[in-house]
Amino acid sequence: MNIFQIAVKSLLRNKLSTFLNIVLVAFGIGILSILLLASAQISDKLDKNAKDIDLVVGAKGSPLQLILSSIYHIDFPTGNIPAAEADALARNPLVKQAVPLALGDNYAGHRIVGTNAKFIKLYNLQVASGRFWKADLEATIGSQVAAETGLKAGDKFYGAHGLSSEEDTHRHNAYTVTGVLEPSGGVTDNLVLTNLGSIYKMHAPEEPHHEEAGEHPEEEAAPEEITALLIQYRSPMSVVLFPRMVNQSTSLQAASPAMESARLFSLIGVGVETLQWFAVLIMVIAALSVFISLYNSMKERKYDLAVMRCLGASRYKIFFLVVLESLLVTLVGSVAGLLIGHGALFLIGHYQESSQARLDPWFFAAAECWLLLAGIGIGLVASLLPALQTYRADVARILSKNM
Repeated sequence: MNIFQIAVKSLLRNKLSTFLNIVLVAFGIGILSILLLASAQISDKLDKNAKDIDLVVGAKGSPLQLILSSIYHIDFPTGNIPAAEADALARNPLVKQAVPLALGDNYAGHRIVGTNAKFIKLYNLQVASGRFWKADLEATIGSQVAAETGLKAGDKFYGAHGLSSEEDTHRHNAYTVTGVLEPSGGVTDNLVLTNLGSIYKMHAPEEPHHEEAGEHPEEEAAPEEITALLIQYRSPMSVVLFPRMVNQSTSLQAASPAMESARLFSLIGVGVETLQWFAVLIMVIAALSVFISLYNSMKERKYDLAVMRCLGASRYKIFFLVVLESLLVTLVGSVAGLLIGHGALFLIGHYQESSQARLDPWFFAAAECWLLLAGIGIGLVASLLPALQTYRADVARILSKNM
């Protein structure tokens, strides 16, 4: 019987204690894993989706709400703004590019976004099949939309009023899918993109001689209102001048994605930090539990270990046996903790209403390796004192007391 088998049999001898130690390590690693994976994905999504967007201009209200609704599509818009006023801002010398957005409808929970060709360039979008929209009531859908709904180029669908409800369906006009976007790993995977005229047509009062569903006019209908503008600055000077000019000289508001994202993280940072300390406390308790378990086990088995010494086992082998038992417990606990972390993300993602903010359970972070090493390190530290006591044990004295 080799040393590994001896260590396993020793642990199985105290099943309840071994199970408790594994559970403690697993929960500590699991909580840290959830926080690590969630924060890494959220940070990655925030950076990717807000890339190259310097400012968002929209209706007065909460700046954070404006950012969340216009860039990340996970909140309700603050309202609409006059298209003429937005167009005047877009032509401002301080602005390099302004991308209009018109929100308000959805299809199967996926937001329908009215915009123009500048949106394609801003997000560097490519089509996997078909083509981009050109006329009213044409739509290009994200890869996730296509996967979840089964839509493909040439299919028709009806949008519903609101950003999540499917009850108030616009049955007087149907969209035609012209293409499916290549996966980008960003928010556009979950969007239905069309032109501004389509959104305006859906919400304009119906006229007696409106066109039948599926027919597309040659000219795009001109919108009277839009939801927001995604702004790119022309020069560093725009950072100082343009937001102040918008907020003070117009009826609109300007919100910086960088500032509002930092504010968002500051709001949730306290809760995340509290959970991190709670997980660390569980890990400390796990280390103490492993230490006490090994310490008591060595006291109970000191005669058996002394006999092993007499049968030829060296001090180093006995020392390593104690360390190995601890490492096996924390290794199993650490692996279980990582599985708990990914399993929790799967459940969270499954029950999340917003597909835009959905967490990917198959996302792996390099820092998870450090969590695994931390778990193993806890086992090593917890085993040192019991292992040293075993190493220094007086074999003759132990055997004489038991004769």
